[in-house]
Amino acid sequence: MTGQPERPDIQGIIFDFGGVIHSFDYVDFFRRFRSRTDRTFEEMVSLVAGSGLPGGYESGEISSGEFFREIASLCGLRVTEEEFLSAFVAIFTPIDPTIRLIRALSRSYRLGLLSNTNEWHFEHHIRGLEFFPLFDAVTLSYQVGTMKPAEAIYRESLRSIGLPPEECVFIDDREENVEGARRMNIHAIHYTGHEGLVSSLAQRGVVA
Repeated sequence: MTGQPERPDIQGIIFDFGGVIHSFDYVDFFRRFRSRTDRTFEEMVSLVAGSGLPGGYESGEISSGEFFREIASLCGLRVTEEEFLSAFVAIFTPIDPTIRLIRALSRSYRLGLLSNTNEWHFEHHIRGLEFFPLFDAVTLSYQVGTMKPAEAIYRESLRSIGLPPEECVFIDDREENVEGARRMNIHAIHYTGHEGLVSSLAQRGVVA
């Protein structure tokens, strides 16, 4: 007997999406439309980065149609909404080891998805993935109306998965989002690669 309180067993694993489950790259999105605007690639990247539009879209402040029209106007894009959407959702590449891990963990743990994302990425990519039904709880920034690392979105994720923070592990590739989870007393892992993730999970008693 050490006199130390027992640590609660982990019951839930909550995953970020971009950078953990699928990688993403906006470079191809901008380059695809290089011939459809008078702007240079560098100008488009700079204009969009400084516009606040991606964050506004991911936090639900603007609609998908508004996002398309504002970006097209800002970058001088001569494209249809359908062409824009097709390129916008083609930026993802699966991180296969994470997907295999999700499948394995789903047999023993409640799984959550907690993502800063937008309507088009969710409706036209994420929700159609073969493994998406394995998630017991899905919390999305554009639906909640706020983004990680704000406290409210972690609170909503915990409510959705139905577990206390001490029984959950959260995995994200951005350190500020990991720190946000830790402030909520959620066990959190900074994702930098598969081997490190598996090792960090094992340290918390999670074995796939």
